[in-house]
Amino acid sequence: MYKYVKHLNYPVSITKKDLKMAKLLLTQLGGANGELGASLRYFCQKFEMPDEKGKSLLNDIATEELGHCEMISTMISQLTKGATITELKENGLECIYTEHGKGIYPSDSFGNPFTVTYFAVTGDILADLSEDMAAEQKARAIYENLINLTTDKDILGVLLFLRQREIVHFNRFKELYKYYKEKGLE
Repeated sequence: MYKYVKHLNYPVSITKKDLKMAKLLLTQLGGANGELGASLRYFCQKFEMPDEKGKSLLNDIATEELGHCEMISTMISQLTKGATITELKENGLECIYTEHGKGIYPSDSFGNPFTVTYFAVTGDILADLSEDMAAEQKARAIYENLINLTTDKDILGVLLFLRQREIVHFNRFKELYKYYKEKGLE
């Protein structure tokens, strides 16, 4: 059972409009290595974990990733607040606007919609955990790239927090992988 807590894991308070960064952040919402895919991947994989330890870890991280979706969406909303049609066009967001107005829609920064083909659920514990570790590393790398593309301290704080959570998740998956490997669960 889920319980929604009405606050973000890290405060998001961006006051300066930056439509280019908003467009780039879309990839961490609905792109191939984004937070939505991670959340759904871990949620679906948890059902094949052989014990409560694995099910609980994957469920906990899946839930946290949904929180990251909320943080990214909040950032995008704040970065685009008050944007005009001209500003949207100047920043390459007219295609997204055409389909979704100023609403938050899970896509990558090119406007390609989220798809579940971004991730796999094999039912093989070690294969799935290997994919999870790789996914966390890819997300970390994207956060590092985004960090390199901004100097806005309000954006940087959130990106640094999210990057660190990817490292923590990678390490938790690595520990679980080793645990199952040592137990001979291949």
